[in-house]
Amino acid sequence: MRWSLKLGKIAGIRIYLHWTFLILPLWVFFSDPAKGMGLPNTTQAALFIVALFTCIVLHELGHALAARRYGISTRDITLLPIGGVARMERMPREPKQELWVAVAGPLVNVAIAGLLIVVLLVLQIPATRFLWPHTVFLPSLLVANWVLIVFNLLPAFPMDGGRVFRALLAQRLEYVRATRIAARVGQVMAILFVIVGLTIQHPMLMLIGVFIFFGARNEAHIVEVGRNLDPEPARQYTPNYFLRG
Repeated sequence: MRWSLKLGKIAGIRIYLHWTFLILPLWVFFSDPAKGMGLPNTTQAALFIVALFTCIVLHELGHALAARRYGISTRDITLLPIGGVARMERMPREPKQELWVAVAGPLVNVAIAGLLIVVLLVLQIPATRFLWPHTVFLPSLLVANWVLIVFNLLPAFPMDGGRVFRALLAQRLEYVRATRIAARVGQVMAILFVIVGLTIQHPMLMLIGVFIFFGARNEAHIVEVGRNLDPEPARQYTPNYFLRG
């Protein structure tokens, strides 16, 4: 992806940081809650962002390694302020394969959350701290991973849950029709994200909504074009993106 900084390679997959990622720390550090934070709290906030996006990279690697099992390579993973994008050479042609590739990412977050629970129990963190996760680093990371799990499994195509939804539909319906239905549901949810974001004044949620809306429209269009070019293997024209909010 253009205008990105290469961070390195994991399992042969290049990891990039897009320049727009800077929007996130700037938004966090200059928001009203950040005003008056001392150096220790500011440092903890920075470390939390690094830890959270490490979880997102692992999430994306879950998708990439699951796809590799089906002979599909991943070109790279790019970190954006709204999550991560794994660019695959193509999407699985079989609905069951797409389903497994889609759920592989959230399953990584389930594993991370489970590990954090074990660590917190070993450290004997008081249960009351879970009610106020912003006061402790590890509970905050645990809550963030559960948010990633729930949010990504919403049927907001082309996010993970939307791809699971499309894969389930494609087991009973023609692939292009399944994509069209999933895209429409995704666009409805995208509009809801924007409305909620406006209501609670959450710009990142609004940005995610916009991304999902146009991503769903774009993918539906590409699949339609693929069917017109070659009706039989229409699946191969699916784009290669998995978004993490």
